[in-house]
Amino acid sequence: MSSTEDRAPPDGSSLAPRQMDASGLCIGCGVCMAQSNGNAAGMRLDRYGQFKPAASRPPPRFAELCPFSPDARNEDDIARGRFASARYFDSRIGRFEAAYVGHVREHSFRTDGSSGGMANWTAVELLEKNLVDGVAHVVPRRGTLGPLFHYRISRTVEDIRAGAKSRYYPVELSGIIEEIRRCPGRYAVVGIPCFIKALHLLCLQDPVLRERLAFTLGLFCGHMKSARFVESIAWQMGERIEAVAGVDFRLKDARRPANWYTAHLVLKDGSTRSKDWWHLADGDWGAGFFQNSACNFCDDVVAETADISFGDAWVEPYASDGRGTNVVVVRSTLLQRLIDGAVDEGRLELQEVDSAFVVQTQAAGFRQRREGLAFRLNRRRHGVMPKKRVAPQRGGLRVRRMIVYWLRSSISAQSHRMFWLARISRLPTVYIRWASTMLTLYQGVTYSRGWIGRLIDHICREEQTGDRGRSSSDDEPGA
Repeated sequence: MSSTEDRAPPDGSSLAPRQMDASGLCIGCGVCMAQSNGNAAGMRLDRYGQFKPAASRPPPRFAELCPFSPDARNEDDIARGRFASARYFDSRIGRFEAAYVGHVREHSFRTDGSSGGMANWTAVELLEKNLVDGVAHVVPRRGTLGPLFHYRISRTVEDIRAGAKSRYYPVELSGIIEEIRRCPGRYAVVGIPCFIKALHLLCLQDPVLRERLAFTLGLFCGHMKSARFVESIAWQMGERIEAVAGVDFRLKDARRPANWYTAHLVLKDGSTRSKDWWHLADGDWGAGFFQNSACNFCDDVVAETADISFGDAWVEPYASDGRGTNVVVVRSTLLQRLIDGAVDEGRLELQEVDSAFVVQTQAAGFRQRREGLAFRLNRRRHGVMPKKRVAPQRGGLRVRRMIVYWLRSSISAQSHRMFWLARISRLPTVYIRWASTMLTLYQGVTYSRGWIGRLIDHICREEQTGDRGRSSSDDEPGA
């Protein structure tokens, strides 16, 4: 139970990182520590494998800085200031100049990336066109100590291209923010929606960063995983995390549909292990295993404050194309000209689409971040109360959908505790058996599988047809 000091006063005047953490609203972005006058404590992984600020003293104007603070500007406010003259607006994807679906045609960008190669191509193009001096992005960590991935500023094409692929792993921004402050130049930062929002909130307070942050490249996001997700994958392949040298969360195979994920481990002895996600006890993305609790209170799927955003085209025929296909939302007029020029030159294969198409590709994510968020906001909770663009609502939801949203929240919270218990007891089966049981329950409710599905169908007979149709893609990232 939270103590009185962990609860923010109504005006938010003394809001501190510890209060956001106690309220389950700290995403671990590290921006608050970057604003703490070089505080040496920095960010640390907690026992659940999630980054948290180690210092208890809040930085100046923290309430306006934290991306999940009820006193910070929301995505609409930030985008209105950054893209005031945008051609289009959609309440689900924000302001934008154009949207596209397709892939990179040149070199091996598409092959090397998890999807169509557009995020990595854009970062390289910015460097090659001398529009930036460095790109901050997530790369595998060199050496055997510390987390498996971290943010790095790359200043060569080769280093940027080494950062291709999706990383379902916690990282934080404080180190690269300090480097940008130390080293004059123009920078691009690649990040998930809340990280990009946090950077723009920091720019409002930091004139040096505001001058040097030239572009933000957003990644569509379903939720952030903890570091224990990789450890669980290793356990289920018969290995310990200490033996793992690297991980590819989405091993690409052009012969299989893009949404048939395969986890691939490289061990320190040089051998490899692979396993399809659907054979993992926690491989159903929509169930929410190892999800950061703050993700339950996010309403930005497509990084609405970024200059350009990238996601997977989770609709047919693209979802079945194992080579990978991007959906792209462009908000910067300069980047739109850059992309249109590359299309004319035959370097990119892109077709312009409307906002409805973008939303369709991320349908499960929007259900979770709109309908599901409205349901979660209606539930009574302690601590800091989030202020979102979605109003609390319970009425009108079908019983089955309420159970699905409740299950996701429960699984995401309990998975951290059950894995911690299995870890300290050195009994992986404690977690794996629990996860398998919860997966069966979740898939029974969500997809009408097994005897649980038949029972729920019987209880919710009048809802059966509608929910089956809507739940079909809930196992995709973003669900």
